Amino acid sequence: MAPLSFDLHVPRGPKRPAPLLQPRQWQTQLIQLLHRRLERPGSHDVLINAGPGAGKTLGALLSFERLQRQGRLGHFLVFCHRSSIASQWLQAAERLQLRLAEWQPSQDDTGATSDPWGDADGLLITYQAAGRNLQALLPQLQTSPETAWLAIADEVHHLGLDPEEPEATAWGHAFSRLTAGARLRLGLTGTPFRADNLAFCAARRVQVHDGESWVEQIAPDLSIEPRELIAAGDVRPLEFRFQDGWVDHGRQDQPGDTERSPLSQEQRESWRARNLRRAIRLGDSSSIALRILLNARQRLEVVRRQHPEAGGLVVARDIAHARRLCGLLEEEGDRVLLVHSQDNAAAEHMQAFKAGEADWLVSIDMCAEGFDAPRLRVVAYLTTVVTRTRFVQAITRAVRMDAQRASQEALPRHPSYVYAPADPLLLQYARTWSLSEPYVLRPKGQEPEPALGGSGRAPSLPLQAMEDGAGAVIRMRGPQLPNIVLQR
Repeated sequence: MAPLSFDLHVPRGPKRPAPLLQPRQWQTQLIQLLHRRLERPGSHDVLINAGPGAGKTLGALLSFERLQRQGRLGHFLVFCHRSSIASQWLQAAERLQLRLAEWQPSQDDTGATSDPWGDADGLLITYQAAGRNLQALLPQLQTSPETAWLAIADEVHHLGLDPEEPEATAWGHAFSRLTAGARLRLGLTGTPFRADNLAFCAARRVQVHDGESWVEQIAPDLSIEPRELIAAGDVRPLEFRFQDGWVDHGRQDQPGDTERSPLSQEQRESWRARNLRRAIRLGDSSSIALRILLNARQRLEVVRRQHPEAGGLVVARDIAHARRLCGLLEEEGDRVLLVHSQDNAAAEHMQAFKAGEADWLVSIDMCAEGFDAPRLRVVAYLTTVVTRTRFVQAITRAVRMDAQRASQEALPRHPSYVYAPADPLLLQYARTWSLSEPYVLRPKGQEPEPALGGSGRAPSLPLQAMEDGAGAVIRMRGPQLPNIVLQR
């Protein structure tokens, strides 16, 4: 992979007074929390768990700006894992009149390391660049001025820590060494857990009893659940449309050798996975994938009656699958852009979609963390990836709002929509996507039992009778909002 690079042109000159911005309630709590931690020696790490659209970037920069004005902090250092996310930090810093620049190893004429910040308030670096240039960057921070500085780790769950295999978690170990002299380390995340059961940086661990034994748990210092943001009107609610049906296994030319399985009610894990692989095929006899794509497209047309700029996202399984999906949408006259990791123009295509140059964006694992497109209102999830993290990351691309739409819509905000196969795991994740779940660090070799319930599906779902092939649609709304919000 080519090294990440930045083309930053940060103006140098006298700072102007920062514009007065009214922080959200949780952002005010963050400012107060960091203020208290600065007064308590030894309080090094602060972890913030907030969903997409909460304003984590602006909240972190607002906190630094307030504490800098009070003389409690002098500089800040931002670590992030993608150049697209880096651009969002630059835009937010410019909004607050903070000077943010790329961090470069430098020496003065005598060969000694110079002040890494110079006349900038903050420096920006990717996790990859920090790990690659660790030895060159360490001396700069070790000889930096005496002023206290703040380290910010964006999407901090990427910074795993494994004492037994430090090379496997190089980003986390590089961050730990580079930020050893920071007065505070602020970790920001919307998904405070990892699939590999490892701890991560800037996160406090506490001992809890799970009913059988004592285990460690990652404990965010401040947690803002999506349902709170929905109730406040900061993000959109989500409504789900799960396509149910029967899935046939076996050879179609030999009817006696075929076995049918109910998509939403399959209890056997191996069959559940097989069902999903078949259900997302465009040519499968059940027609589940085609129904999902057709219904998602029709929904987007309805949404555009009140939001003309709205667009849709299709999450595909692989490149061949994605190209077939693109072809079907293009046959209907839609403008479609395809993005995947092997496409050098993927970043340009994502920007073009944000700018409204396409109706649909078809993606293979490219539009998760850091992809900010407030025009996105419909998601079709047609992939075999069923981890909670990846599913929630994909569907929450559709909850963001910009200031213009927020000024035009009353509370509660108009919902966005998710279309997906009625896989039991996806059904379960949909019921809990707006809730924050604890991240328990279990001993190696100990895996939690799957929580599908005795029927193999999430409880209390309004399941309807299935017909041959593609069956009924299971509808699920978002969290129930307080009556006072619904009456506005």
